[in-house]
Amino acid sequence: MATGLAWAALRAHRPAFVGTAVAALFASTVVSASTMMLGTTSAERSDIPGGLSAAARKQIAENGVADMAVVLLIGSIYMSIFVVVSTMGTAVAQQHRALALVRAIGARPRQIRRAVAVQALAASVPAALAGFALGGLGARWWHAGMVDHGLLPAEAGFRFSWLALPVCVGVAVVTTTLAALLSALRFSLLRPARALVEAATGRRRLGILRAPLGILAVAGACAVAVLLSRQPAGEAGEGTFLVLILFCVGAGLLGPRIVGPAAWLVSAAVGRFGPSARLAMLNVRSQPRRFSAAVVPLVLVVGFGLTKIGMHTTAQHHTGSAGGTGEVWLDYVGTGLYAGFAAIAAANTLAMISFERRRDVALLRVIGSRRGQVRAMAAWEAAVVAGTALLLGAAIALGTLAPILTTAYGSPLPHLPWPVPTALATATLLLTVLATATPIHTTMRSNPIPVLTTT
Repeated sequence: MATGLAWAALRAHRPAFVGTAVAALFASTVVSASTMMLGTTSAERSDIPGGLSAAARKQIAENGVADMAVVLLIGSIYMSIFVVVSTMGTAVAQQHRALALVRAIGARPRQIRRAVAVQALAASVPAALAGFALGGLGARWWHAGMVDHGLLPAEAGFRFSWLALPVCVGVAVVTTTLAALLSALRFSLLRPARALVEAATGRRRLGILRAPLGILAVAGACAVAVLLSRQPAGEAGEGTFLVLILFCVGAGLLGPRIVGPAAWLVSAAVGRFGPSARLAMLNVRSQPRRFSAAVVPLVLVVGFGLTKIGMHTTAQHHTGSAGGTGEVWLDYVGTGLYAGFAAIAAANTLAMISFERRRDVALLRVIGSRRGQVRAMAAWEAAVVAGTALLLGAAIALGTLAPILTTAYGSPLPHLPWPVPTALATATLLLTVLATATPIHTTMRSNPIPVLTTT
């Protein structure tokens, strides 16, 4: 029965599991590349006869290349867990109505959990294997860039490692399966009547531990930022990643409690632009939990981007140098990877939300709404989501940078050339519009009556 439920869910929720597979593929690719680079940057190279020369070892040690590889590997694993858990959790949440009905007709909790575990394996195993292969190609590009920027000696050639395969499988498959089981655990244990009610209305409250942990993460980020402000500029800059992570974890845990008020402010401004904008405003305000799942990854993109770029542009403005060319290049590569993780999570979540609302779109068409009006509503919703993410991401970036910049340069405000925030805002808006509009456009092409009768 569990296998039958799993395949039925895969057929009924294809976009959700395509999104999960894409997230697992990207995660596996980055983890594979990071694992291979860890072996490539090691000063102890058993694959080279006689090992690396003394000069090569000295260059690797002075540049701290091995430490960078470890940090990037740990960061990529963390981001992989974040993205896969977020995407798989949303995919399982979309099945709550179907799972509640199955529970009502006699399915046992363990059968529900086994079904979502099979779904996770079907999405993640092929993605992990493909990601391992793509990671090898990515690692070669990464290695060439490090050699070109003087971070690695030319004699430290690229080293392919099969060790990356079990690491990819472990991160992608284990994380996806655990995320599916945890997402289904509480719901599978509810009484069938309660499960049906919650599937229809959604869960209104945060978990018992979620709010305290979120507050603790935000408080920890503030405390670490204050401590870093008392350190030398170079050491303080190395700790910004931890502050960013704590802020973003706090935002993710608190979710609707933070996103809701920010979205209310943004939507109040948007709602002045006509009926479609007002409808979008009401949609976002009425479903803060659903939209917060899409906003939080975007907050990560904006926060990471503004913080990392702002540190280098501010240093360039005050001292005339953004740092060593190789160090800056590697920092931007890492920032791009983290932003890619978060962008995939946000796009997947927005696409799933739009697909889940295909019945609402069909109903709007049946009562006489024109296609242009529906598309305009979706575009305004995307604008509210993007605006909320930009507002919260900018606040996180400022909170991260202010203590450090005050100590280093006497001013809490970063120096950002106008193309940087403009490009970031444009990219965020385009991502939200495309991820929202594509499923809506697909739904609009079909007859609304069958959609209403089959969903």
